[in-house]
Amino acid sequence: MGQRKAKRGIPSKSENFNEWYPFIVEAAELVDKRYPIKGMDVWRPYGWKTMKLIDALTHAEMERTNHEEVNFPLLIPENLLEKENALVARLKRAREEGVDPDDLRDEEEEGGFKKEVYWVKHAGDNDLDIPMFLRPTSETAMYTMFPLWIRSHKDLPLKLYQMVNTFRYETKQTRSFIRVREIHFFEAHTAHADEADASRQIAEDLEIVDRLMHDLCLPIIKAKRPVWDTFPGAWYTIGIDAVMPNGRTLQVASCHHYRDQWAKAFDVTYENLEAKQTHCHQTTYGMSERLLGAVVGMHGDENGLIMPPKIAPFQVVICPMIRKNLEVDTVAVAHEVAEQLKARGLRVKVDDRDLHPGQKYYDWEIKGVPLRLDIGPRDIAQGTAFAARRTGGKEPLPMDNIVEECYRVLDEISDELRSRASQHMDDVVQPLPSFVEKDGQWSMDGEVRDGHIYELAFDGSDAHAEVIERTTGLSFLGDATDPYDSERPCHMTGEPTTRRVLLAKSY
Repeated sequence: MGQRKAKRGIPSKSENFNEWYPFIVEAAELVDKRYPIKGMDVWRPYGWKTMKLIDALTHAEMERTNHEEVNFPLLIPENLLEKENALVARLKRAREEGVDPDDLRDEEEEGGFKKEVYWVKHAGDNDLDIPMFLRPTSETAMYTMFPLWIRSHKDLPLKLYQMVNTFRYETKQTRSFIRVREIHFFEAHTAHADEADASRQIAEDLEIVDRLMHDLCLPIIKAKRPVWDTFPGAWYTIGIDAVMPNGRTLQVASCHHYRDQWAKAFDVTYENLEAKQTHCHQTTYGMSERLLGAVVGMHGDENGLIMPPKIAPFQVVICPMIRKNLEVDTVAVAHEVAEQLKARGLRVKVDDRDLHPGQKYYDWEIKGVPLRLDIGPRDIAQGTAFAARRTGGKEPLPMDNIVEECYRVLDEISDELRSRASQHMDDVVQPLPSFVEKDGQWSMDGEVRDGHIYELAFDGSDAHAEVIERTTGLSFLGDATDPYDSERPCHMTGEPTTRRVLLAKSY
């Protein structure tokens, strides 16, 4: 078996995930990295279809929760970036000094995305009076327009979203879907009458996250980021991290509660019931193509991808046996079955290429098609199709009930992926070894191992957090949104707390 896999050229996922991942991304024809700009991959049809199916799930959630889709321009004028930088710098300084941001004035200080953006400074042979940049995200663009659209309390809540490409000059090593310079990006921006309504929006966002991750069969951690890892423009940030097979976390989404800080900077106000002008409270919820990177990393195996059925470009592939002088037309039967399945909403591909069956099986295995149906003369005589699950297991399915049987098997494949993900989470998340203080020096009673995420009850100081990070080499993900059921002693102070804090290495 190992020799056969070696001939295929697939690196071992369990032994070398960092080689397996880029190999599979290209071998499964998701993207092509050979475009002559580093970090800007070309989406191939199979990969783009998968991403669009993820987008479709997101669109459905936005419709369900009464968001409306918009599409803002790609270019943003420099003066708006300066406005954002001044705001972010002031909020950052207020946080560091422990004062109210309203007590500070904006200062000319670099912040935000200034060092990460791509600039447009010429139009033809002409220098632009005001340089422009490609959007890294859309707060500044959207919040310039919000005051024109929001007048009274009747205009609230305003719930908008868009799916666009964003651009950031990524200086670290690029990795398809995980760290790129042109990002397929979803962003929802909302405006509300008060803090409480904005907080309800964050709760709705987290419910949307749960529904999407259920369909993607992904294990995730939702954690309120520590203050030092919160975007300075936000009151608080909740990060959504997928857990990768090597125990590292990958942030695939985030929610920001802005309170009224951005509204004050961009003069986003409304007339309340007392006929007074009041600043809105705002939130954002963002996700990116990292979702697909997490699916690849989490569900793939030594033989290629395993696509969750909800986002598989082809949920079922049918392989008719092709031989000369067959008495029955297996290809025709395969197409008849395919039409039945398609008519009931399944995405199906008939592979009637005149190739050896092993080559076909390899092609669809590496692409992760959840269910393969083999149809030969004997199967047709018995009134069955022979089903092979990408998660393992084979069985004959009756032709006269083939649609219902395929749906049953696909549901079982999804459940199997969720079960594996849940087991992976249980194996990866471990309690942090205890810390002991002696003569003012802290030491850890044990060791942390690669491939694990650690949890602890924590209600200590920033200094305690710094000791933990320095000792373990891990970073605080923050407070899990599901705290402990009952109080436990804080890892560092011994004081009772229900706060459940998580530590990990992240991409």
